[in-house]
Amino acid sequence: MSNYRRARAPGGSYFFMLVAHKRRPVLVNDNVRAALRAAVQAVRTEHPFFVEAWVLLPEHLHCLWRLPEGDADYSLRWAKIKRLTRHILGMSAREKLWQPRYWEHCIRDENDFARHADYIHWNPVKHGLVRCAADWPYSTFHRFVAAGMYPKDWSIAEDEFGDGKFGE
Repeated sequence: MSNYRRARAPGGSYFFMLVAHKRRPVLVNDNVRAALRAAVQAVRTEHPFFVEAWVLLPEHLHCLWRLPEGDADYSLRWAKIKRLTRHILGMSAREKLWQPRYWEHCIRDENDFARHADYIHWNPVKHGLVRCAADWPYSTFHRFVAAGMYPKDWSIAEDEFGDGKFGE
């Protein structure tokens, strides 16, 4: 197995993107969503982390996690979540749900965090799935509205993200 160089900041926050195998639009299917939710909850029990933001789209997901102080092992968590989701769905070892890797970015500061949270919540609009973020049900956008972090009618112009490199 390859040894990828990944950013590690114990107790840090991270942005992730995971993609379904061959970009199949299956992640918002009721059974897959339920299995993914159960897998995340089970892994969080054994290896805690806090979900800062999340959006589930048909063929990929984006999320922001905060890990406990002294812990930077998000790779273990994702491996277990991916494996357990497949197990809950009753998939055989040969069946694939996920692409084998994922993309991560270590959040550097509050501005970087805000830009990535905005990107996560705007993603369904970006992909033409809904007209505004409030219309997408598979997102923490609704939690952000309830906490007063966004107005319910929040929207964002595409050009505000510039070149789309979000802190890179």
